[in-house]
Amino acid sequence: MLYPEFRPYPLELIVPPFESEITDLIIDMDHLRKKEIRTDTHPVVFKQLVELFHIVEGVASARIEGNNTQILELLQADLGQQSSLSEGVKEIRNLENTLSFIDAVIDKRHIDISFTREIHKLIMEGLQPPPMGDVDERAGLFRQGEVGIAKSSHLPPPTWEINRLMDELFQFLDQRHPSKYDFIKSAIAHHRFVWIHPFANGNGRTVRMLTYAILIKQGFRVNTWRILNPASAFCMDRNLYYESLSKADTGLHDGIMEWCLYMLNSLRAEIEKIDRLSDTFYLSSKIFIPAIDYSYQKKFLSEIESRILKIAVDKQLVQASDFKEIFGNKLPQEISRQIRKLRDIDLLIPEYEGARKYVINIRNDMLRSGILNALDREGFLP
Repeated sequence: MLYPEFRPYPLELIVPPFESEITDLIIDMDHLRKKEIRTDTHPVVFKQLVELFHIVEGVASARIEGNNTQILELLQADLGQQSSLSEGVKEIRNLENTLSFIDAVIDKRHIDISFTREIHKLIMEGLQPPPMGDVDERAGLFRQGEVGIAKSSHLPPPTWEINRLMDELFQFLDQRHPSKYDFIKSAIAHHRFVWIHPFANGNGRTVRMLTYAILIKQGFRVNTWRILNPASAFCMDRNLYYESLSKADTGLHDGIMEWCLYMLNSLRAEIEKIDRLSDTFYLSSKIFIPAIDYSYQKKFLSEIESRILKIAVDKQLVQASDFKEIFGNKLPQEISRQIRKLRDIDLLIPEYEGARKYVINIRNDMLRSGILNALDREGFLP
């Protein structure tokens, strides 16, 4: 019987051959990094989409660790009673808070051990302790004992090696290399962190948040919005993620190259989704209109309500006079009454407080299931 063992290997940059697939991927990623992504979608509606995706990406990242919390369960969680939330929901809320923390501080912070400890503390905050030990005391602190990794032939390094190896990892990230190597470095760093396994628990969640921070430092932004966490790419095939990491555990050139190829392919696919979601026509035709049709078919919406909402999607910003074609010869007061009804149930919301022009509210329970169904059909959900 073979037992896992610790097999050290040097941390170094790998330079792919010019003709390799990974070189083509690097060129594509560099193009996406430099591309200015803008959207003509109304900012109020776009903000709603961002908030929904914060939830989706939290669920996606947690899925990798076996957290089976469903998106609708998370949406329905009572945020006012934190003590009553399930462990799965708390874990995902922690991931959301960690992403918000990174967004807020990343321009002013250096990615180092101190920053990593803070990320780990946020990820572990308020969770139930494991069978032995107190999770709060251990949050942000490197493990004090030996650990194994389920379904892996790799044994992480002994505790006395952790500080040295983590220092080496951040020195590697700080080394000056041409920007064309940025993505290779981020992939190698992601694997090396998991290989070191510095914390007793939460290493996978921590490294995916750390990878997100590294990608922002490398220039991946969509104006001021975070639509998708590129690290959520790994959730689309959990087994392939772990299998690809395992191939790099020996430190052999081919295994590390396979991991880099997997990671960059996954990131490219996710970043291309950002591009699609910033396209107003795509959003309308593939997400919002199908969502309205879905909600109408499920009888969440009446025919009149669905027609009004489709006009709101088409025009983005609407007022009572935009719906005359639906109501025919009805008096303006009757039209206003119908619009007020949709406003009262939050299917239409004012552009700003006190405004008499309105936008669609995709967060409304009557639409949200349809939005999630459309996103799933388009390949955005895990």
